[in-house]
Amino acid sequence: MSLTEINAKAAALKAAFQSAGAEALECDILLSAETFLDLYGEDVRTRAYVSSDPARGEVMLRPDFTVPVVQKHMDEGAEPARYTYSGPVFRRQEEHPERASEYVQVGYEVFDREDPEAADAEVFALFSETLAGYGLRAVTGDIGILTAAVQGLETSERRRAALMRHIWRPRRFRALLDRFSGRAPVPPSRAALLATTDPFAEAGPFNGMRSEAEIRARVDALKADAKEAPLSKSQVELIESVLKVSETCTFALEQLRDIAVDLPAMSDAVERFARRSEALAARGVDVDKLDFEANYGRTSMEYYDGFVFGLLSTQPGMPAVATGGRYDALTRRLGRGREIPAVGGVVRPDLLFGLETRS
Repeated sequence: MSLTEINAKAAALKAAFQSAGAEALECDILLSAETFLDLYGEDVRTRAYVSSDPARGEVMLRPDFTVPVVQKHMDEGAEPARYTYSGPVFRRQEEHPERASEYVQVGYEVFDREDPEAADAEVFALFSETLAGYGLRAVTGDIGILTAAVQGLETSERRRAALMRHIWRPRRFRALLDRFSGRAPVPPSRAALLATTDPFAEAGPFNGMRSEAEIRARVDALKADAKEAPLSKSQVELIESVLKVSETCTFALEQLRDIAVDLPAMSDAVERFARRSEALAARGVDVDKLDFEANYGRTSMEYYDGFVFGLLSTQPGMPAVATGGRYDALTRRLGRGREIPAVGGVVRPDLLFGLETRS
């Protein structure tokens, strides 16, 4: 398909979102890198195009719309608000060179504190209805349930914080869970470091970017962690049982309520899931057939902290046609003391071409 065709499809989607009550927004294509680095750390450099501007300092080609839309709303927007937008985003694809590094997104965002679960249902139902007929499979999840489960673990705050930082990195999360539970041996290099009295005694010339004080503090933290009792087998099994939940919403809710009996910290998040299911049903979504995967959404950009969803093609290897979710914490971080519940989603119009439509 041509760029003209993609832009025409994008315009049609944007018009549909405007018909649903959204205000059209325009966002800069060149953004301050500082904001993204503060949010996601240095790892974001591996996923975005960063450059230096003589006047603005480090800048970044827009990797997504959510951050600038949140900034605009927190600076200028009234409540409640609904926005739509369209334009290119840019993502480095070092690990997947076959994927496009530039593509068009069209989005719809809701900022409304009255009923977050109803707003979740509104966004999901709108995307489902707008993209009906393309043969897409819907999947939902809830990062908030997993984060609540981690917060409820019987372990130190340091270990909970480490697991929370890596919820969006499944392999690293698993490695930490194995280490904290004692299922994975301490690497020989770390064991040697922990055994030494002075880590700099035979270290050679000092030429790292971190200061000696920072390195000593890190070593002290590792030694303190090594003295902690292992995470119990039952606690690990509870987290694993959450991650394994993969059912339709109705049966997933039953399973999660059973787990919450032994991990009550996640009870509130599970009941939010129940209210969302009711709101979805009220909008005509068949929750008895809607898939829920507790593990879904953990490799997206790290701003999602609650409900997440995707609309997926049945064609193997194709990226998600549409994705979305709740990002309340992002409004808190960008709002300079203010916050508001927020949820939204994006669709890639280029991926709709070639999908068989139904009348």
